[in-house]
Amino acid sequence: MANLEVKWMGLKLKTPFVAGSSPLSGNLENLRRLEKAGAGAAVLPSLFEEQLSASAHDLDKGLDLGTESYAEALSFFPDMDTYNRGRDLYLERIRAAKSALSMPVVASLNGIHPGSWCEFGRAMQEAGADALELNVYLLNTDLAVTASKAEKDLAALVRQTVSCVTVPVAVKLAPFYTALPNLARKLKNAGARGLVLFNRFFNPDLDLDKKAIMPRLARTTPDELWLRLRWLAILYGRVKLDLALSGGVSKPEDAVKAILSGASTVQVTSALYEKGPEFVGKLASGLDRWLDRNGYESAEAAKGTMSQKSVEDPGGFERANYLQLLRAFEEGPR
Repeated sequence: MANLEVKWMGLKLKTPFVAGSSPLSGNLENLRRLEKAGAGAAVLPSLFEEQLSASAHDLDKGLDLGTESYAEALSFFPDMDTYNRGRDLYLERIRAAKSALSMPVVASLNGIHPGSWCEFGRAMQEAGADALELNVYLLNTDLAVTASKAEKDLAALVRQTVSCVTVPVAVKLAPFYTALPNLARKLKNAGARGLVLFNRFFNPDLDLDKKAIMPRLARTTPDELWLRLRWLAILYGRVKLDLALSGGVSKPEDAVKAILSGASTVQVTSALYEKGPEFVGKLASGLDRWLDRNGYESAEAAKGTMSQKSVEDPGGFERANYLQLLRAFEEGPR
């Protein structure tokens, strides 16, 4: 058997598989089942700054925009009475998880203002969180905000949060940045220890009968894996950050690809909803079999062996791959 233990931001995990942030990981019984099945860690559901200050109209401008015209707009935000219910309940969730589990517990924070990330991050650490994941769910719609300013503000936010805690901090990003490698370096310089690729924006849909904006929740699909593999492979070894993949993993082979591309850990969420917490065990056993068959003694030994810096054709992660596909279409079916 191969050794599946990995290190992520200084934490020792028995396997690379991490239950991603979702309501599923907010249930203590689910967390117990995940750990028993072989999960190396779990990320709790995100604590949203808005949940702590909604009564003070501290919602992001994007959420407020147009609410006087259609009440449905506020339904895009989780129900305050049913999702996390604020700081005290969240901190109790951390304490309960730490009391019941031996695997690392990661607290997830989604905020708007720099001061809140610092304050809540410190409280999460004091409650027992082994690490923090800053879930950057920010859609810049202000015409005056440049890409450079958005990245500068994000780095400042990370720097301030890191200065307030001693536990490692990972940043979970969306893929929509102009120069992702440069941003990754900025976040490393700001004190981040890990990068999670990627989070997902839940886009609105239109109800043509009601003429209303409707929230839509879709689970990740296998083809979402490819974008994540590309950026893992490009970033691995170029920035001193522990990389995690999030999204698109539905079978053991997907996890193998993530690790070969450079992931230290593989976050799983949608597949757990579809197949249950015990699916983590199938991912772990599948990874173990693949490593054995291919002569790797451990997951760590396989990590990054197909990253851009390690393969014979590094251009395959860039435009060369695109040109090959175009030629294949021009040649037609064989």
